[in-house]
Amino acid sequence: MAYIEGFLTPVPAARKADNIAHAERAAPMLKELGVVRMVENWGHDVPRGKLNDMYGAVAAEEGEVVVFSWFEYPDRATRDAASERMMNDPRFADMMADMPFDARRMVYGGFASVHDHGIPRSPGYVDGVLMPITADGQARYAEHAARLAPMFADVGALRVLDAIEDDVNAGDVTDFHRAVHREGDERVGFGWIEWPDKATRDAGWNTLMADERMQNAGAPPYDGKRMIFGGFATIIDV
Repeated sequence: MAYIEGFLTPVPAARKADNIAHAERAAPMLKELGVVRMVENWGHDVPRGKLNDMYGAVAAEEGEVVVFSWFEYPDRATRDAASERMMNDPRFADMMADMPFDARRMVYGGFASVHDHGIPRSPGYVDGVLMPITADGQARYAEHAARLAPMFADVGALRVLDAIEDDVNAGDVTDFHRAVHREGDERVGFGWIEWPDKATRDAGWNTLMADERMQNAGAPPYDGKRMIFGGFATIIDV
């Protein structure tokens, strides 16, 4: 299964076109380094939470939109080698100096896939999610993901991927641990559902909420009160 580099980024709404151009410029260079797939998704249906949410994860400011994105690598070794090469490539240094967002508040880290159902097929819409997984809950997390994924496929989802924290560092301003209000030795889960479009997504969720299989899926191995999620429109998929 793919190794995931996951990102949350606060981008000014007025700079959407600049953000797309920046990503399109980076894509060929990232492919050279071993990135198999790069996907960026623009915040569209991102709810405010009582305790935490996607906005708080990036300390979003007035007029900013949360972008949920990821790189897919064949394995961690390829990702680590790519990261090292990026640090020594002047092309990336130039791009770092001209980013259309505040990189100090960008959240990123490495995640190992625990379950991957479906095939990437250019989604139009993505549900993104983060949650705090109990220290002893990784196996149950994978089992829970495997139980739910076919249900989403039945209602039109193209792909469902769930991954767990593998290389996530503390940040000066924001990070994945703060995003889910991590407690003790919990690990962050990072996942998404790819849909053809928002209409299919909305109809799918409505159907699942009345599905007995979903209602009887069992308690998840995480604190749902600290799970953060949202709907995102895909703007880059290469």
